[in-house]
Amino acid sequence: MRYERSILARAMMTGLVGSGLSLFLLWRSDYAVSTRVTLSVLVVSIWLGCAFGLRSKVAFPLRTLSNLLGALREGDYSMRARGVCRDDAMGEVLWEVNALGKSLQEQRLGEREATALLRRVMAQIDVALFGFDADQRLRLINENGKRLLGRSEEQVIGRAASELGLAPCLDGATPRVVDLMLPGGVGRWELRRGRYRDKGVSHEILFLSDLTRTLHEEERLAWKRLIQILRHEMNNSLTPIQSVAQSLRGLIDREPRPKDWREDLRSGLDIIAERSEELGRFVASYSALTRLPEPSLQEMDVAAWVQHVVTLETRMKIVVNPGPDRVLLADRGQLEQLLINLLANAVEASLQTRPNGDGHVEVGWRTDGGQLALWVEDDGPGFDQTKDPFVPFYTTKPKGSGIGLALSRQIAEAHGGSLTLEHRPDHQGCRASLRLPGVL
Repeated sequence: MRYERSILARAMMTGLVGSGLSLFLLWRSDYAVSTRVTLSVLVVSIWLGCAFGLRSKVAFPLRTLSNLLGALREGDYSMRARGVCRDDAMGEVLWEVNALGKSLQEQRLGEREATALLRRVMAQIDVALFGFDADQRLRLINENGKRLLGRSEEQVIGRAASELGLAPCLDGATPRVVDLMLPGGVGRWELRRGRYRDKGVSHEILFLSDLTRTLHEEERLAWKRLIQILRHEMNNSLTPIQSVAQSLRGLIDREPRPKDWREDLRSGLDIIAERSEELGRFVASYSALTRLPEPSLQEMDVAAWVQHVVTLETRMKIVVNPGPDRVLLADRGQLEQLLINLLANAVEASLQTRPNGDGHVEVGWRTDGGQLALWVEDDGPGFDQTKDPFVPFYTTKPKGSGIGLALSRQIAEAHGGSLTLEHRPDHQGCRASLRLPGVL
């Protein structure tokens, strides 16, 4: 009201000179007194009317602008000023406020749609999600989180993490695997944490993925594959043993025995011994996978390691493509066994296509960002890309055990590295790629 009174006072002061001059001239004229009084009232009325009109003309748009800004402050973006014309300064201001309201309304609509989408995604993902504020009080939870805690959203929102049994999850390394006992679930979980902001305040978000069901399924599949492999290998050895044993029993029970029965008996026993030996090798190979010790890390010269293993292969000449002289922190015995397996596979593959031994097998290495990158290439027939060559006991060789690549990859991973096998892109054959950390 003070501003409106100020506008009225200024309008009256603006018209005071003109109105006063009009009254002065009017009373100096020869009009009758009644006429002069009437005209004087008319002049004063016009003067006051113009003043009040000017006040309304200025105050009404300002009051409209105030109402619009108040609505925006309260979060009501639907109000608009009507009849806005951009021909003057006040009209331009009102038009801009209308545009601001429309923009904020669209942003709110987009925010609500994004929030609805986020809630739908949170409800569908198979992960328990919890959001905690700086005081470790729960502010956000999804359906899986509510099931894990065994309570409704109203019962847990605002509760401290310690009350919910989740306080240990907010400390320590991430990601990691934890064992939890909560009302809605007991088992092993993968824990991940991150941060997000809500209304300008930093919050911590916690993800818990149930590994128990996944591990049980993987365990079931692993047992299934193992049983299939064991059954296959056992049958390969036991079937001929059983068949030969029955034949030999029939031979012994025959009367009179044939003249060459001793040779038949000796041949059958040799078959039984051979198959028993193969079965023993298979069991020993399986045991090697399950008893791999932790690597004993020591400094070893890369060039000396490669050269030593290359000299052990005598079936064909292996080309060495030397890299830089480097020292590697690793278990030399295990890495020698790994490289022996790779070179043996490469040589055997090359001999399949070139039995005379004039094939090409190459080993080389380089360093890449503190890691050793070693490769072994051959010009053999390659492998079936629909099968995983690292599956234990899978082999394409007549007398292969199917253990070499599986054991080699296990050794590489025990050193924190990796081993891959792929077809050479520019030539026939395969390329085994080994990466190991610990280059000094």
